[in-house]
Amino acid sequence: MAGLDDSGSNPDVSLLYDINGLAEDAPGWLARTMEFVGEYGLLLALVLLVVWCWWGARGRAVLDDAASSVAAVVWAPLAAGIAVLVNVPIRGFVERPRPFEDHQGLRVLVDGKTDYSFVSDHATLAMAIGVGLFVANRKFGIAGIALAAAEGFCRVFMGVHYPTDVVGGFALGTAVALLLSPLAMALLTPLAKAVGRSGRASRLVWAGPGDVEPVAALTEQETAPGTDERDLAA
Repeated sequence: MAGLDDSGSNPDVSLLYDINGLAEDAPGWLARTMEFVGEYGLLLALVLLVVWCWWGARGRAVLDDAASSVAAVVWAPLAAGIAVLVNVPIRGFVERPRPFEDHQGLRVLVDGKTDYSFVSDHATLAMAIGVGLFVANRKFGIAGIALAAAEGFCRVFMGVHYPTDVVGGFALGTAVALLLSPLAMALLTPLAKAVGRSGRASRLVWAGPGDVEPVAALTEQETAPGTDERDLAA
């Protein structure tokens, strides 16, 4: 079902030519860079952003706070995976060909794209991670959403998606990350707390058991009335 207008008078197509036209004027090294960034680089940057956010979340002083924060971070990549799965039937229903199959004169920077175009998997993944991170941490979320926007631009620049493919991916990723977030947190937070109370695996959720509690206990002991150096040595 090709339910989207692919005519040349469509502003979607006009914007496609305008953005992809930048690739026509770009030198070879820039085109190759954009190909790598749009296909792999930005998604890798988002993964590193998730790891960075997780590392900070596990440093909370209280286990319950760390568990809820880590659960929120874990939800970001899970939301991306679910969003891509939801996209599978959408693509099969719309059946929109790639833009270079219907329009001449596009500079396509990556080969092998034979599946349907609407909606963009890359845009869906990127925005789901960005919005998921925003739920967990506002600063990391803003950075993630900015990377997702760059990913969407790259997909059109590369000539493999229409702008509406990208917008649809943004909408799908955002909807999954936000609408399923309460259910995900209800399931992931108890699991994170259980892991945080376990043995070595607790470090995945909380840096506190080996670092925070002993320091806090020592501080309380040092400041307790009647405590001196001989008590601490004992």
